[in-house]
Amino acid sequence: MPQKLHIGELAARTGRSVHTIRWYEAQGLIPGVERDAGGRRVYTEQHLGWLDLIDRLRRTGMSIAEIRDYAALAIQGRRTLRQRQELLAVHRSKVEAAIGEYREALQLIDGKIAFYEEWIESGRQPAAVPLSEPDGGSDGNSGSGIPTSMSSDQARRNPPGAVTSDVRNGKLLPTT
Repeated sequence: MPQKLHIGELAARTGRSVHTIRWYEAQGLIPGVERDAGGRRVYTEQHLGWLDLIDRLRRTGMSIAEIRDYAALAIQGRRTLRQRQELLAVHRSKVEAAIGEYREALQLIDGKIAFYEEWIESGRQPAAVPLSEPDGGSDGNSGSGIPTSMSSDQARRNPPGAVTSDVRNGKLLPTT
């Protein structure tokens, strides 16, 4: 017989507040919650799993609406396996796109860190490097968006699309 938990016990075991658990239930995210003779919610180990799944899906950026859709499909059983797989595949594509955007952001940040590192070490602001379009056209680029005449240190300091700047007298001044 599965262990029965009341909402306070579930909250203590999961680290979530009673209010959050009730809200999740009201949103249709926790299926199959029963009530005892006194009208109190009764949860099982399966609900612990659901709360863990909700947490993991939220960390991937899945919206509450998408989790609700997933839960509604799961309640219907095996006949919705394909739809659940498709829902997760679509979400995976979104996560991959977000990771790509974060990689681009990291390149920019790394370039700015290197820019300031050089500035700090040399005591002078590094020269701004003209940026080019990343189409690999006939403008002296290697196809990477970086002019072929640019050193690898310059490329690291000023990746494609990076804009260097300086702050003087409280004003942000572009340097490229």
